[in-house]
Amino acid sequence: MRVFIIAGEPSGDKLGGALMAGLRSLQPEIEFRGIGAEHMAAQGLQSRFDMRELSVMGLAEILPKYRALQARIRETADAVVAWAPDVLITIDAPDFSLRVARRVKAQSAVRTVHYVAPSVWAWRPGRAAKMAQVIDQVLALLPFEPPFMTAHGMRCDFVGHPVVAEPVATAAEAEDFRAAHGIGAGPLVAVLPGSRQAEVRRLAPVFGAALGVLAQRQPGLRVVVPAAAAVADAVAAAVRGWPVEAILVDPRTPGAEAQKRAAVAAADAALAASGTVSLELAAAGTPMVIAYDMNRLSLKLITWMMRIDTVTLVNLVSESRTVPEFIGAACTPEAVAGGLLAVLDAPEAQRQAMALTMQRLGQGGEAPGLRAARAVMAGLAQTPGQGASGGDI
Repeated sequence: MRVFIIAGEPSGDKLGGALMAGLRSLQPEIEFRGIGAEHMAAQGLQSRFDMRELSVMGLAEILPKYRALQARIRETADAVVAWAPDVLITIDAPDFSLRVARRVKAQSAVRTVHYVAPSVWAWRPGRAAKMAQVIDQVLALLPFEPPFMTAHGMRCDFVGHPVVAEPVATAAEAEDFRAAHGIGAGPLVAVLPGSRQAEVRRLAPVFGAALGVLAQRQPGLRVVVPAAAAVADAVAAAVRGWPVEAILVDPRTPGAEAQKRAAVAAADAALAASGTVSLELAAAGTPMVIAYDMNRLSLKLITWMMRIDTVTLVNLVSESRTVPEFIGAACTPEAVAGGLLAVLDAPEAQRQAMALTMQRLGQGGEAPGLRAARAVMAGLAQTPGQGASGGDI
């Protein structure tokens, strides 16, 4: 069996490595070619070129690199067609992946699978129809996504979210973290102000001010900030100006990942920027408040296009609205502090929603990489013309 597999960013490389391991367990005589990084290399892939070349696919960076990227798209598509694999698997990074798939479909009958469904349930629903022109099968991370894909004729399988396979701190590790930092019974709040420079610049002052308000109402409040690697310096600088002292978990120090997991598990509540971090907090069982702000024009455009009334995946997957959100104009220190106080006072409803979320995402079942591999194999075995099938693998 021959599989051409493409990832364009670190999260995709991680998904790709797990999927490759799953496919090899089901089909030992398998050969991989494609583009990836260390996780896929560990499964035997020799990347055609450095995956980091594709990280410029954002709106601001694409124009200066347009010709080079177009050349990589042509080169990759030509390599797929020449090798004639059993399946082409593209992982997220749609700006690159779907352009490659389009060129491949124009020249061959190679089956195409895309891993990570676009968020058509949230905005830009027309993307599913465009995708169906070049993609035969979609592997979805969220349980409610398949109908949005199958409606356009693609097979779509829910294969579980990778968060369910990530390690979480034990209760003992959480207690050890509290003891090591002299944290008593008083509340500990974990603060995660984002992984992009612009997010930290905009959110860190609001988060710090909110913690100052909360500290006045919660004597003995302690704060821990597990910084993302890409913004470690910016977070450290921002925290120094906060009205409350914070424990900074620097991602560049040895054992930082384990310390981050322990800090999150030890926290009584978390204040986080909007994003998939809500699922990491749910996996740790840490109640949360989500807050986010951005450029007013961008916020207005996104709000206009949004088709849902919540941006938090825990709320969406659990079909509840237990996680408080403070978005845009609502993202003020007083409002955020009030939300944190409410969560600290009554966390139980949110804990139930988080547990349901993790169950629905596949916790306790087969690893998502193996489920994804089974879905790929099932798609290859299906009768031609049965695109709009699939479901829960």
